[in-house]
Amino acid sequence: MKNDINPNVISADIQQENSSNNSVKKSSISRRKFVEMTAASAIGFTILPRHVLGGKNFIPPSDKITLAYIGCGTQGIRELLPLLANEQIHVVAVCDPNKEAVGYKDWAKDWLKSEIRKTIKSADWNPGGDNMIPGGRDNGKSIVDTFYANVHPELKYNGCNVYADARELMEKEKDLDAVKIMTPDHLHGILSMAAMKRGKHVLVHKPLSNRLLEGKKVIAMARNSKVITHLIPWDSNGSMEQVMAWINAGAIGKLTEVHNWTNRPVWPQYSQIPSDTPPVPNGLDWNLWLGPEADRPYHPNYTNMVFRGWYDFGGGSMADMGHYSLWTVFNALQLTSPTIVEPNLSHVCGMHDPVPYEIENNFSFPMASSVRFKYPANGSRPPIDLVWYDGGMRPPVPVELLNDNKELPAEGMMFVGDQGRILAGFNVQDPQIISGKKMEKSVNENTNKGNQVQQTSQALPLFVDACKTGKQYPGNFSEAEHITEAINLYAVALRAKKLLKYDAANLTITNVPEANKYLSREYRQGWDPATI
Repeated sequence: MKNDINPNVISADIQQENSSNNSVKKSSISRRKFVEMTAASAIGFTILPRHVLGGKNFIPPSDKITLAYIGCGTQGIRELLPLLANEQIHVVAVCDPNKEAVGYKDWAKDWLKSEIRKTIKSADWNPGGDNMIPGGRDNGKSIVDTFYANVHPELKYNGCNVYADARELMEKEKDLDAVKIMTPDHLHGILSMAAMKRGKHVLVHKPLSNRLLEGKKVIAMARNSKVITHLIPWDSNGSMEQVMAWINAGAIGKLTEVHNWTNRPVWPQYSQIPSDTPPVPNGLDWNLWLGPEADRPYHPNYTNMVFRGWYDFGGGSMADMGHYSLWTVFNALQLTSPTIVEPNLSHVCGMHDPVPYEIENNFSFPMASSVRFKYPANGSRPPIDLVWYDGGMRPPVPVELLNDNKELPAEGMMFVGDQGRILAGFNVQDPQIISGKKMEKSVNENTNKGNQVQQTSQALPLFVDACKTGKQYPGNFSEAEHITEAINLYAVALRAKKLLKYDAANLTITNVPEANKYLSREYRQGWDPATI
């Protein structure tokens, strides 16, 4: 379902599926209940160590986390592969409104297919469909079933269930521990809330929601729930330890500004709503793909890799990349809610011969933008301006670089004080004092990569451990409130094309009342979070 952007690359009913695929085994007692009763009745008996029963590192099926995978686009499948390799997780269902591998886009023609073949140990596996890029629920099921059959035949797993509608999955998969949500952005919040309401642990990709008020509801529900939640981009955040050590030691004086810039978008971003109406591809339930958003004719310019460029379906470049770079900055600097959000953005012109005109656009993100967030002082930390840039825009080249005949990199981060500057990579890697008090690095280079970066390979074991212990770990939904707020206000300011004054206590834009409509969405029937 989701064609996402790998941060390391340039840098409502449904038609019934085949009954054998979509059947859910019924039992008079659920697995979870059985485990609870067995544990209770075991008191007073000798419990043999697990390795005695099944050998070293053996994990009994009852100890596995059962997980449903929602979203089988290219990024969904890319992240499915390492998840399957974790022997403490068992994928029992996959879901996507698109059935077949038709029309998908990716960063290389054969890379994903090659990775699938290696993971599932099937050298002749093909996606079918248009036989180009893998994607869709048929591929999702094929990958899961073939992996378990070829890599772990001893476990004798039955085939995973397959769904087009995530709501149906939520209702039918009763004996389920967790879900991973890899859909387009407009479904993240709704499906996360639906899972939490049913007591399911949740992994979801960025953003938590592409509407501010919906994101707040997701976070509030997570705080009042005992389920484990995790927003995946935390695992790739860098460390602020060295930067903060220098700032606290006075290397650049009083910190006043933080600048962060990306080369995104690296996908087509459309300035006009499609006017043609091509047929819906066979196997795609367009109604399900739209989910909560308003009905409109199908067009491929909305789907797969390009959904992120539309306000209705995506969150723009900051939602794509800002979680990776800025979440750790928010934590270190204790940034909460901005008071002012100031957009600067490109526009597109057309021609009504012989007169040119500016295309009115409040439906898709601009080709390039910068957005300044003004954050008030917090304790001993003074007020700070945070500026985000995308579409090739960057801050002015500092004089310190000009004097050395250098320019800013295509992506990066800069911390500006009243007495100096620190320049770093996009994820705060390799920080350097370019002016101010020269200081040696005081944080070990490996440590400066940050625990979060090191967790990339450990993320799934951490999630499993958290599910078993009930203890949240870093990157949970509750910790994502202020980065979620900023990313959604970025979109609102660009859409309104005006400086906004934000009242965080009342979740209201005070100076441009008409912009408040962009803080939420109108849900189509069957998709209200209160009833789903």
